[in-house]
Amino acid sequence: MGRITEDLIRRNAEHNDCVIFSLEELSLHQQEIERLEHIDRWCRHLKILYLQNNLIGKIENVSKLKELEYLNLALNNIEKIENLEGCEELTKLDLTVNFIGELSSIKSLQHNIHLKELFLMGNPCADFDGYRQFVVATLHQLKWLDGKEIERSERIQALQDFPVIEQQIREQEEAYFLRRAKDKEEAQRRLQEEREEEPEEGRPGAGGRCSSSLENHEYLQAQGMQDGEQNKKKLADSEDDLGFWNKPSLFTPESRLETLRHVEKQRKDQERLREKKKKVKPPRTLITEDGKALNVNEPKLDFSLKDDEKRNQIILDLAVYRYMDTSLIDVDVQPTYVRVMVKGKPFQLVLPAEVKPDSSSAKRSQTTGHLVVCMPKVGWFAEW
Repeated sequence: MGRITEDLIRRNAEHNDCVIFSLEELSLHQQEIERLEHIDRWCRHLKILYLQNNLIGKIENVSKLKELEYLNLALNNIEKIENLEGCEELTKLDLTVNFIGELSSIKSLQHNIHLKELFLMGNPCADFDGYRQFVVATLHQLKWLDGKEIERSERIQALQDFPVIEQQIREQEEAYFLRRAKDKEEAQRRLQEEREEEPEEGRPGAGGRCSSSLENHEYLQAQGMQDGEQNKKKLADSEDDLGFWNKPSLFTPESRLETLRHVEKQRKDQERLREKKKKVKPPRTLITEDGKALNVNEPKLDFSLKDDEKRNQIILDLAVYRYMDTSLIDVDVQPTYVRVMVKGKPFQLVLPAEVKPDSSSAKRSQTTGHLVVCMPKVGWFAEW
């Protein structure tokens, strides 16, 4: 689950040269944030704050944002409007598709005298009979509700009917609170069941690894066993996944969190599978059983091999990355082949003639950064 950190804010403050104290606009949407924190201390001068499509369950820690004009908290898990009294310049508030059932909590917005636009569509309270009239009568400063302008005649009528509407809203709120209490109990029960059914970490054989000295046939045998275990696990996981998505579920804050936990678990399982596949790799064959060297270019580098007959030497020009540290390169010249390890990956080339390893030299080109290996041939004398 995401949290609001200084690093996260800086990464989203590139338009302000990553300076956060003077930020006027900040977008932290789709970050899986569960709690509103720190922003009122780190970004006091914010005017626009986007926090839509997260998992925020409560409006808090924004009261010191005195200059905030627009707050977008759409698609979160908020159930009550609160703690916005300190946002003195707030003119637009978007709470679309949350879980606000306590409609009377809009009374806390009466202190926000500059509030002109409010969005509550997609909340349980928006389905209450008399919802719009109640909001219009309660918030006299409001000009627009759910994208629709509030006419003067509409406000007059809402104020006249307010005593009756207020009673209706109170009764609907009480019925909603009872349903929510049952929903919470059900969510708690399901969570407990999931924890009890959760398998223990590490199934037998799941942690198997191949040592670097493993022979090819042993590797293939181990790989086959692991693939079988992974296929079984994948089948079981796909059945569990299908069961999860086909299972009836209420649209509640708890169900959103449950869905996120399920998706997060799938992602971690996939990462673990990928890590296991990375760990179990076949050993790279550089020399065959009968002692024959093979040509290998694992780092996928361009190269040229030149036979310098004038100086009676073979020259290898290997296009290693120009700015790579030389300490990451290791050269090994043998009579019949040359091997270069580049960041642990082998480049090996069979030579067209036998060379003298002790007289060979390797250096980086100052112009291209390439590795140049000069290898004198055996049995000949260089012409000078």
